[in-house]
Amino acid sequence: MEWFDYAVYGYLAATIARVFFPESDPQTALLATFGLFAISFFIRPIGGFVWGHIGDKIGRTVALSFSILVMSAATFAIALIPDYKTIGIAAPILLLLVRVVQGFSAAGEYAGASAFLVEYAPEHKRGIYAAVVPASTASGLLFGSLFVAGLTAILSDDQMLSWGWRVPFLLAGPMGLIGRYIRNRLEDAPVFRELAKQEQTKSTPVLDMFKYHWWTLLRTIGAVLLNAVGFYIVLSYMPTYLHEEVGLGQTESFIATSIALVTYVGFIFLTGMASDRFGRKKVLMAASISFMVLTVPIFMLLDTGSFVLILILQVVLGAMLTLNDGTLPSFLAESFPTRMRYSGFAVSFNGSSQMRV
Repeated sequence: MEWFDYAVYGYLAATIARVFFPESDPQTALLATFGLFAISFFIRPIGGFVWGHIGDKIGRTVALSFSILVMSAATFAIALIPDYKTIGIAAPILLLLVRVVQGFSAAGEYAGASAFLVEYAPEHKRGIYAAVVPASTASGLLFGSLFVAGLTAILSDDQMLSWGWRVPFLLAGPMGLIGRYIRNRLEDAPVFRELAKQEQTKSTPVLDMFKYHWWTLLRTIGAVLLNAVGFYIVLSYMPTYLHEEVGLGQTESFIATSIALVTYVGFIFLTGMASDRFGRKKVLMAASISFMVLTVPIFMLLDTGSFVLILILQVVLGAMLTLNDGTLPSFLAESFPTRMRYSGFAVSFNGSSQMRV
């Protein structure tokens, strides 16, 4: 649900810019639209503290269940905001407020799901279990990409501007209720339930994390940096970049990104298995070196405008990114003890979010 929203907002950025900033030139309007996207990240560290505390003190499933309700309600609300021509400056202001709520709720999703899976996984399979989380984020992006590609192929430009762009956000209502239904039928892992009966209720995990695990927190924040930048450039912003900067057709841009996302999901599980076999550190190092060496040459080749070459390069970028993303959830979850795992993961993961902007 969370990543479907990010995909739709990113992929429809050019259209949303025309709806909420019609009086600005196209480049300024697009920058303003992505500016609203970026501002929501500043609230995520606060959300990380709140959801982490709830997840460690009350339970992972409680935090996950309520966070998806907030996220789906906020996403659904985007579809109901009148455009600039109807209510003027109030339109982008309302969009900003909704994006802030989304940023707050999103802070608990990734961390909670990862902690939950790692605590259920056999010790020697934590990498492959936790890889389900980034695979699900890619699935949300893929669904968003395919949905938007279908809309742009079927609807005219005027239809997209008047009502078509709202349709994906309306889906958040039923999707959120389905997610809530599923999560209400899950139980926290035995290791957490046992801990909850003992010292868990007598401590404040977030405060203990800063007091006793501050170095681990700094180390994990640093480890998230590649994901913080690479993920949104490769999997969210890319269709807009290809269309607006490279000159590739809008539908072709979505198709290329969708194919790259399919391969990304496959690679992510291979990376999870590799991290179980070779260790988290080696795989994370391989990801960092790959991006340092290959990123600039790949983006230079993207400017050729060749669809086949762009598709190949996107697949390569996605494969490089999975070396990081497929390993990161298990690495972060294992870095903190059970009693503060949700807080540690949420604060470190979302603490790097401001660096994405």
